Amino acid sequence: MNRLVLSATLAERGVVRYTPAGLPALDLVLRHESEVSEDGQPRKVSMDIKAVAIGQGITRQVGALTLGAVGNYAGFLTAGRNGRGLVFHVTSLD
Repeated sequence: MNRLVLSATLAERGVVRYTPAGLPALDLVLRHESEVSEDGQPRKVSMDIKAVAIGQGITRQVGALTLGAVGNYAGFLTAGRNGRGLVFHVTSLD
């Protein structure tokens, strides 16, 4: 199963573009910071992740957020363009 749920801050948002299929898309950068336990020891986690929202409903929802807004983003991971890196495809937002 390929499902990711991430609590994150909206750090960057591009302008609406359209896929070759005509769907609206927004490129995003999400920032996550937390503390987790690894082998019984606390560990600080901080990362920026490239993300994209594709489709009318989710682009409208993400487009209405202000930069710095915190949300729970859900979706799936896929390879980036040319197979380089990972991209988080956001399909829902709470």
